[in-house]
Amino acid sequence: MANTKSAQKRIRQTRKRTERNRYYRTRVKTLTRKVREAVEAGNYEEALNAWKAVNKKFQSYVNKGILKKNTARRKISKLHHLVKSLESQNA
Repeated sequence: MANTKSAQKRIRQTRKRTERNRYYRTRVKTLTRKVREAVEAGNYEEALNAWKAVNKKFQSYVNKGILKKNTARRKISKLHHLVKSLESQNA
C-alpha cells in the first residue's frame, strides 16, 4: 500500500480513470455491435439508424477527448461500408 498522500491520491485517480475508461470502452463495443447485428439480420433501416447513432456518439467522444479523431473515423467508416453493402443487396 502507498505510504505518501500523493501516492494514495494517484491510486484514487487511477481507479476513477479506469472505471471511466471501462464504461466508454464497453459503450463503444455495444454501439458497434448493434450496427453489426442489424446488418447480419438484413434490416437496412435499423442498421442505418444504429449507424447514425454511432456516428453522433463517436463524434461527441472525439470532442470530449475519449476517442482519437482517426480512430473514430476509422470505426465509423468501417461500419458505414457494412451498412452500404446491405443497401446494395436490398436494391
